[in-house]
Amino acid sequence: MILITGGHGQLGTELRHLLDEKNIEYVSTDADQLDITDKEGTYKFITEMKPEIIYHCAAYTAVDKAEDEGKELDEKINVDGTRNVAEAAKAAGSTLVYISTDYVFDGNNKDGMYKVDAATNPLNEYGRTKLLGEKAVQEIMDDYYIIRTSWVFGIYGHNFIYTMQKLAETHDHLTVVNDQFGRPTWTRTLAEFMTFVIAEKAPFGVYHLSNENSCSWYEFAKEILKDTAVEVAPVTSAEYPQKATRPQYSVMDLSKAKVLGFEIPTWQEALASFLELEAKQ
Repeated sequence: MILITGGHGQLGTELRHLLDEKNIEYVSTDADQLDITDKEGTYKFITEMKPEIIYHCAAYTAVDKAEDEGKELDEKINVDGTRNVAEAAKAAGSTLVYISTDYVFDGNNKDGMYKVDAATNPLNEYGRTKLLGEKAVQEIMDDYYIIRTSWVFGIYGHNFIYTMQKLAETHDHLTVVNDQFGRPTWTRTLAEFMTFVIAEKAPFGVYHLSNENSCSWYEFAKEILKDTAVEVAPVTSAEYPQKATRPQYSVMDLSKAKVLGFEIPTWQEALASFLELEAKQ
């Protein structure tokens, strides 16, 4: 039996569709069915169900809100909630797949891409709580996969692509930061990797998974809007201040995932596939 937390979110929905395609049975929950911040309720739910695998997709992801109005909720969901899930998973004998973020890094890596064992130093509250979630999983569990990802986009949720497209409907000129670099990730690619590590019985531990190639947000926006008449201009992070500080360089090394034999499309290929799917919606 498979359990999905956060099954109605952007990644959880993608994962459900993928498992449906593979005819793999699962139980999908969201906060209404499983409130992971309720320790006793979570323990009871998971230990009674005894899932073999838990895909822990539930998370607080409002990065800027986490700095102030959402700070308490961010902590409750990403830290306490993850600890509750991990403790219940351990008791139930489940394998846990926990999704983390490139925001656990500060962007100051002098050695190029971030390897899975690179030093962490989050710059914002969201990165801090996701890292504490990682540590909880590592302290409590033996059978776990921590998969760090970045710049996530997908058909089923709010993301940078939809934001750009929406702005392009009412603006002929947009400015996007050109001094933050990372790897965009299609939820489909991420969901496929999540099921791949389970199917292949990959060694437990920390992995990085995004689409291949890197870019700035400006370059990403240019590619998204290349078939429109909208002009996209670069600006610095200083010209576009946000509540939460983002790492300027968070390109993660994907070699550990590749060694498993998992084929990773480029973000350009992933974006083209996404746009094709979106057009059919």
